[in-house]
Amino acid sequence: MAQIKAFWKDRLLIKQYDAREEMGANAAKEAAEAIKAVIAARGEANIVFAAAPSQNEFLAHLLQDPTIEWEKVNGLHMDEYIGLPEGDEHSFGQYLYQHVFRHKSFKSVHYIHGWEKEKACEEYAQTLKDFAPDIVCMGIGENGHIAFNDPWVADFNDEKLVKVVPLDEVCRNQQVNDGCFKTIDEVPTHAVTLTLPALCSAKRIFCVVPAPTKANAVKNTVYGDITPDCPASILRTHPSAILYCDKDSGKYLNE
Repeated sequence: MAQIKAFWKDRLLIKQYDAREEMGANAAKEAAEAIKAVIAARGEANIVFAAAPSQNEFLAHLLQDPTIEWEKVNGLHMDEYIGLPEGDEHSFGQYLYQHVFRHKSFKSVHYIHGWEKEKACEEYAQTLKDFAPDIVCMGIGENGHIAFNDPWVADFNDEKLVKVVPLDEVCRNQQVNDGCFKTIDEVPTHAVTLTLPALCSAKRIFCVVPAPTKANAVKNTVYGDITPDCPASILRTHPSAILYCDKDSGKYLNE
C-alpha cells in the first residue's frame, strides 16, 4: 500500500496514503489486529462505530477480514439525529445496520434511540457503563467535530457520557455535501452524541478521514492548538490514537 508519510504530533500518530481505498484498507487491517487482541485478552470487545460515508472503505475492508470473531463483538453507536422516525433511512442507526451490523453475527448491538431524546441519553449512558468501549472507529467533521461534538458544544471535561446537542449550519451542510440529505432543510437541527470523554475513554482510537473537504479540519487537528475550538485536537492527548488520511484530506500536512 502506498503510504506517503507517517509522523507523530504529540501523542497522535498520523498516517497518510496516496488513495482513499489504500487508506481504508490499511486502517481496517490495523483495527482488525486491535479487535483480535482485545478478544484474545478478555473474550469479547466493545466497539463504537461512526456512521458516515467517510467510513465506507474502512468498514468494507474490516468486514472482509475472515479472522475477526464478530460473535464476540458488542457493537455500539456513536451519535444519532433527533426528529427522525424509528428506522428512517437517513438515521445513523440505519447506516450502521446497512453497512455493518446486518453483515455479521455480533454478540450484541446497541442503538441510540434518537427519537426518545433525553431518555436516550440516560439509557445509552448506562449502556456505555455496561459495555465500556475498547475501540472507537471515528471520523472528523469539516468543522473539526468528532461524533456530534461541534466546537460550540465540545467539552474536554464533560461530566456526561451522552448528551443532546444543537447542530449549526456548517455541520448540517456537511450532511448535504456527503450526500446524506438533498437539502439542508431536511437535516435535523439536534442530535444525541457520545461526549468527548466517552469517546476518549476507549483504549484505542482509529480515526479515518478522507476527502478534500476535510483538509482544513485535518490541518487544525494536527497543527492547531489543542482546544474545543477544534474538538478533534483532543486526539493528540490520547495514549493510542491513529489518524488516517488520504492525499486529499492530508494535503496540508507538511512533515
